[in-house]
Amino acid sequence: MNIVADLHIHSKYSRATSNLMDLENLSRFAKIKGIDVLGTGDFTHPLWFKELKHKLSGDGIYEYDGMKFILSAEISLMYTQNGRGRRVHNIILAPDFGIAGQVNEWLGKKGRLDYDGRPIFNFNCIELVDAMMNISKDIEIIPAHAFTPWFSLFGSMSGFDSIDECFGDRVNKIHAIETGLSSNPAMNWRLSQLDRFSIVSFSDSHSPYPWRLGREATVFDVEKISCKEIINAIRNKKIVYTIEFFPEEGKYHYDGHRACGVCMSPKEALKNKNICPKCRRMLTIGVLHRVEELADRPDGYKPEGAAPFKSLIPLSEIIAAVTGSGTGTQKVWGIYNRLIQKCGSEFKVLLEAEKSEIKAVSDETMAETIIANREGKIKIEPGYDGVYGKPVLQNKQKTIGEFMR
Repeated sequence: MNIVADLHIHSKYSRATSNLMDLENLSRFAKIKGIDVLGTGDFTHPLWFKELKHKLSGDGIYEYDGMKFILSAEISLMYTQNGRGRRVHNIILAPDFGIAGQVNEWLGKKGRLDYDGRPIFNFNCIELVDAMMNISKDIEIIPAHAFTPWFSLFGSMSGFDSIDECFGDRVNKIHAIETGLSSNPAMNWRLSQLDRFSIVSFSDSHSPYPWRLGREATVFDVEKISCKEIINAIRNKKIVYTIEFFPEEGKYHYDGHRACGVCMSPKEALKNKNICPKCRRMLTIGVLHRVEELADRPDGYKPEGAAPFKSLIPLSEIIAAVTGSGTGTQKVWGIYNRLIQKCGSEFKVLLEAEKSEIKAVSDETMAETIIANREGKIKIEPGYDGVYGKPVLQNKQKTIGEFMR
């Protein structure tokens, strides 16, 4: 059985999130998107944990209004190691409420849990692994958005050059890494040190709407939908494919300096010694540059047996660009809903629908653009230093970025 899972999201209790990130809206929009299993996000937050326990039913895999959930959280670790400041984010998957409660109890002794759904702690990744494994061997820890500059395992500003350096001899307890929006599996394949790990993708969504929820996801091969089966799929590379943002769309793909409007490829940045030509300060080194620094394989290398991936621009963003309307407008949602009613879910429209089906409820341009998206034929101006990339529709001479963010 193949299932679509998005296991890294946030609740309304995280900073900079929509107040609609509750179970009602998450369930509603995840079904529209075509997601089978959703992470709860933020189970470390006392109020969200209480709400989850009250509203979810089940054991391991929980359910609300027909949507299945697995208990998940993200924590930020900020510490010093080998004389350098480190800032690493990790996803935690817990098999049930009892174990999640023990995780919260331990974390509560290390710092506050009530101020943010993604809490910050001053201890290292090795201590995290030890503590989680002491609670339960069934807990899964996944380094989040592994190449993001400021807060990740390999981040150019505060990360490590190897996963072994980060996790030491506990690295055998790590089974997967998350690509993040600014990288994809092909970029990760260039690092031989990652061959032993599953490469997973999730949305890190701060909004319940389908243009955020499920923008990245992982399709797992499982016998049945259960927490144990999903964890087993992560640990044993039972991944059918991942659904990816185009990495160029990610807001840290290229190098740059947002304040000066400077965006550079890694080669251009190196020619400038990684200095902004306008203000003469250091550029924010993006994900592509960081991959180039760490890679020991050429671009285009694919390890034997690596799971494939599919890159997609969310449907509402395509509709918004083709029509010249905002993603939240009635015009966009009217077309969106007709397509969903015709095909069943957003992923069905983006990945499977025939051109004739799409055209029947929209028009020729919309159908051509959705197929071009599926085939990776839409040009993208790369994102940099916190600025999202801008896919360009040649037939409209407009960037999707004008409408989608």
